[in-house]
Amino acid sequence: MILIMNRRFVKMIAIMFLIVIIIAVGTVIIYNRKTTPTTVINHHTISNPIEKGSEESNYIAFACNVDWGNEVIPEMLENLNEKDIKITFFVTGRWAKAFPELLEAIVKEGHEIGSHGYQHLDYSQLSIEKNKEQIRKAEEVIMEQIGIKPNLFAPPSGAYNQHTLIAAEELGYKTILWSIDTIDWRQGSTKDVIVERVMKKSNHNGAIILMHPMPETAKALPTLIEEMNKKGLKVGRISDVLIND
Repeated sequence: MILIMNRRFVKMIAIMFLIVIIIAVGTVIIYNRKTTPTTVINHHTISNPIEKGSEESNYIAFACNVDWGNEVIPEMLENLNEKDIKITFFVTGRWAKAFPELLEAIVKEGHEIGSHGYQHLDYSQLSIEKNKEQIRKAEEVIMEQIGIKPNLFAPPSGAYNQHTLIAAEELGYKTILWSIDTIDWRQGSTKDVIVERVMKKSNHNGAIILMHPMPETAKALPTLIEEMNKKGLKVGRISDVLIND
């Protein structure tokens, strides 16, 4: 009888000991989960978008964003050619695909080609992969048409987020915005209004002027070029004002 009770007592002690061990192990696991920081993978420091070049530059860049207005581009090219001026055209992939002959004409005249993404979307609402998809797709079309890989990217409407900047940089692009906006798409933007908007700005050295293929913009080009020349500035491409970047 005593032997049986001793066995039961030993068994109870063993069970209690096992329960204590289980509780202890569980407590350690829970504690570690609470105190161990979550590992976060951070991207390296991403460069901010470029709004202008050096203020010591004697260049001012004209940047023409193209997703429409193909009927105006021949006049723009003619006016630029007459002044022997080369600027930067940021084209969407879908536009390049639809109007390959105009893209080739722009390149033939010696102008710089940048990417405007494939579609004119709000890139600030896209993930890294969706941003990359738009940039890659545009790149494929542009390279197929002219055999040149762009290294400048202008997000449509200037809309971007960190995903946009990361995507562009990882694909080998500098993200470009502007410091002076012609707002040439707005109703009432005549040639004279466009010229006034640009010229009333205080510092044009190294500036990036945003424009679009609008009829009044094409008319304003000769005057804008002449006014910049009077200020001792040369009108050029984005790469001209970023020469030291």
